[in-house]
Amino acid sequence: MSEVNKTIQKWHASFEKGTDFDSWGQLVEAIDEYQILARQLQKEVQSTNASDFTEEQKKTLGKIATCLEMRSASLQCTQSKEDFKLEELKKLETIIQNILTYKKEFPFDVQPVPSRKILAPGEEENLELEEEEEDAAAGAGSTEAFLPRAPGTLLPRLPSEPGMTLLTLKIEKIGLKDAGQCIDPYMTISVKDVNGVDVNPVQDTPVASRKEDTYIHFSVDVEIQRHVEKLPKGAAIFFEFKHYKPKKRFTSTKCFAFMEMDEIKPGPIVIELYKKPTDFKRKKLQLVTKKQLYLHLHQTLHKDS
Repeated sequence: MSEVNKTIQKWHASFEKGTDFDSWGQLVEAIDEYQILARQLQKEVQSTNASDFTEEQKKTLGKIATCLEMRSASLQCTQSKEDFKLEELKKLETIIQNILTYKKEFPFDVQPVPSRKILAPGEEENLELEEEEEDAAAGAGSTEAFLPRAPGTLLPRLPSEPGMTLLTLKIEKIGLKDAGQCIDPYMTISVKDVNGVDVNPVQDTPVASRKEDTYIHFSVDVEIQRHVEKLPKGAAIFFEFKHYKPKKRFTSTKCFAFMEMDEIKPGPIVIELYKKPTDFKRKKLQLVTKKQLYLHLHQTLHKDS
């Protein structure tokens, strides 16, 4: 069997695995499988190396990746206006299997996820030296609704346990002097121990719902994936604000904020924003600006007595 056929077979197996989990109601596993496959397809689409796939076939693979992300979003958000059903997704199975010979029109009116590169904080610094001047020259804040783009990787709430507390964080909005310039802004949420090591799975919000003047609105709930009592001493919850740089064609961290364990209490909380790169060890912190711009959150604690 040729390498390309092995690759297609692997994609098909992953697709089947995801739809099986989906039909069994194992939503977390289904979301993981869909997102892994979507990333693999996007990697193929964005590859600049010699490819076994034509540009048209790559476009189809990109559209399949979009549908996988749309199904993931539907599973994560039961109130989703654009519900993408499992039955619809299953129509793509034969397209994946026959991608080399598929000539028909794609069954859904979707666009491939735009080609973009997500860089680690260290890598992105080298590409952003002249970026501040570009940002300063861009337009001021405005009111604008975002088009639905790549959805996030938010996870459902953990099952409750007697005597244990779960934390839901609603990310309401973030204040930035150049909010109107940010393209496809989203937030990455992680829980790190004192050494900056992940305690929980990292989660990404969907792209923000709208931007207005100096605020970008998210209005999205994030379920922390560990009971509060089980979080290690000295841990912190990090919020990295990211946005897309079209001139550089990569997604960049603009600033970050964090919440320490003694700040976990019900109700609203406003936290300060710090300059990148993200300092998970909290040793060298520098505020983004002297202006009063913050990340606005609301905490809900769920305790099973």
